[in-house]
Amino acid sequence: MCRSESAAAHAGAFPMTSQIFPHFLSMHVLIAPDKFKGSLTAAQAAAALAKGWREGWPVDKPLEIECLPVADGGEGTAEAIHDALAGRWITLAVHDPIGRIVEGRYALVENAGGERLAVLEMSSASGFSLVRGDDRDLMRGNTFGTGQLLAHALREGGADRVVVGIGGSATNDGGVGLAAALGFRFLDAERRELEPTPRHLPELASIEFPLDALPSVLINVACDVKNPLLGPRGATRVYGPQKGLRDEAQAAQLELGLARLADVAAQTFGQDLRDIPGAGAAGGLGFGLITFCGAELLPGFGLVASRLGLEAAVARADLVLTGEGSLDGQTLEGKAPAGVAAMARQLGRPVIAFGGRVEEAARAGLRICFDEIVALSDVEPELTQKERMAREPELLCRHGARLAERIAARSPS
Repeated sequence: MCRSESAAAHAGAFPMTSQIFPHFLSMHVLIAPDKFKGSLTAAQAAAALAKGWREGWPVDKPLEIECLPVADGGEGTAEAIHDALAGRWITLAVHDPIGRIVEGRYALVENAGGERLAVLEMSSASGFSLVRGDDRDLMRGNTFGTGQLLAHALREGGADRVVVGIGGSATNDGGVGLAAALGFRFLDAERRELEPTPRHLPELASIEFPLDALPSVLINVACDVKNPLLGPRGATRVYGPQKGLRDEAQAAQLELGLARLADVAAQTFGQDLRDIPGAGAAGGLGFGLITFCGAELLPGFGLVASRLGLEAAVARADLVLTGEGSLDGQTLEGKAPAGVAAMARQLGRPVIAFGGRVEEAARAGLRICFDEIVALSDVEPELTQKERMAREPELLCRHGARLAERIAARSPS
């Protein structure tokens, strides 16, 4: 957990460097940012901060920098685990949400014991960024492409374990597209096969299992939301509007289809999972993964951190740097920088957050979480947001160097 408000108040206003850091004769810095969305990947942000820190730290003082880009289970998760664990990318042609062929990929990582871990993100094949304008059609869109990635990882990639990130969804199909790609068949009352899209779900009468049984593999889903599949807090009502939900009539039709899917799935599998926390995540893909794959939904940051060995990395460090593009209220609700800060706090390590901007309404809460905040919007106020984003590698490098100089200046010679 982050510090109490009283502890933050006692520490004083930013910058707090003089109060929180011991005198360093040498330094081991862990740089563990998330992506700066729209401008830098997590790895690029880490590289910029590392370059700046090296430039600012005196050459006569020992320095070790460890870069460990992080993610919270959303977009960037596969890349973070791939980079940290020296994985390789598996690339294949898959269907996007409306059936067009796109290039999808997943990371395959083999550990010293021979275990093969596949890490895939639904955004690679079924993401919101893949469709524009009128193509954002919730009645038509499905997760078939994500299922293609998973099927390849299970049947051809030889994965012993799979991590699925489900952020950035463009769909609301309850996971039927994914299931169809795995070999499940969805039939109407006349036993005619239905196209696995939300438009046809109200006609669903039965589900047939794949002819080739799926390998028995543990599937972990990075999922931080607790929404059920249906109802006012469900997939359609909460997340539909941001994906192009057109009106109440379409919402009712989508709910009807998902309810039918839940009913038939309960009859088929002998358990009703519609109210499981997280079933409504990613347009019901959470429901689809636990229903058709026996997957387990886990908090995203904790899942990623455990695979990266983040706790051990924090323990090795004297100082932790983290950050993301926007430090705001969402940062405090389970995003990666707050998770890094909580881990650093537990291990007694000071932690500084870098951000492109800071949301004023969240500043007090962020002060509780981090020992210091370096926001480019604060230190480069003459630049517009567009200009800052275009120059973020340079600016992170510059202010990383300045911070290193400031900390080094109070250390004994």
